[in-house]
Amino acid sequence: MEICTLERPGPFLADPLGVPRRVSVVALDPLLEAGATSALRCCPEVAVVVPGEQADVTVLIVDRVTDEVLDAIRRTRAAVHRPDVVLVATDLAASEVLHAIAAGARGLLRRHEASATSLAHTVLAAAGGDCTVPPDLLADLLEQGIGESGAAPNRPGLAGAVLNERERAVLRLVADGCDTHEIARELCYSTRTVTSVLHDVTHRFRLRNRAHAVAYALRAGLL
Repeated sequence: MEICTLERPGPFLADPLGVPRRVSVVALDPLLEAGATSALRCCPEVAVVVPGEQADVTVLIVDRVTDEVLDAIRRTRAAVHRPDVVLVATDLAASEVLHAIAAGARGLLRRHEASATSLAHTVLAAAGGDCTVPPDLLADLLEQGIGESGAAPNRPGLAGAVLNERERAVLRLVADGCDTHEIARELCYSTRTVTSVLHDVTHRFRLRNRAHAVAYALRAGLL
């Protein structure tokens, strides 16, 4: 991981009141934990706290996405202050992304892609309500969501699921890795409209966050 030379992720990701986001870092390898901690301390919008202290976001660094890791995500999300979880793994497969999102992860990164800049951006995005997933994995999910003939597959329990054109347009850009402001600029919407569209989709289908909404829409063949 990079240790410093952090570009500012952008003021729109910071707390609206200018209060640094409180972040804890958890890793089995103390060197990885120290590296991630040092990287995040380069970001003025972040205040690193020790594990166990109240945090807005917990960064969990693992090798593989195992059942134990998924349980750790669930336990973290079930804590009193319900911190968001950013998962950094040595490698990630599309199926693991779906399981991690279902468990409650809001941001996912591969370790070799977790530079100081990308890690801080992912953490601040999670704290601000956005979710970050490697774009190539979202592309894999898109391929899995469409059958070999190009038609949407039959999926039990998803009959009658419908997205309107505006919802599809927003979710496609989420799948491309765009944040709320980028989606608003691309579609000429206000950020409030984009947020409202995503809220409507997640509420209607009882989903956890926007990444879960993209995964759901892909599996349902709606994108």
